[in-house]
Amino acid sequence: MTLAEKLIKEFEQLTEERKKEVIDFVEFVKAKEQKEIETLMDSVISENKEALKELAKL
Repeated sequence: MTLAEKLIKEFEQLTEERKKEVIDFVEFVKAKEQKEIETLMDSVISENKEALKELAKL
């Protein structure tokens, strides 16, 4: 059984309220991951500001 199949099997056995909680948690994890990516990109931009300005001139 794949991980996705196991997740679906377990998910289907939950009450509707618990299913909503699982969905909320998945959305939280995705938002957290997106925020981490944005923070990393902000850092890269900040650390390379001068180089990016030079490239923008081309």
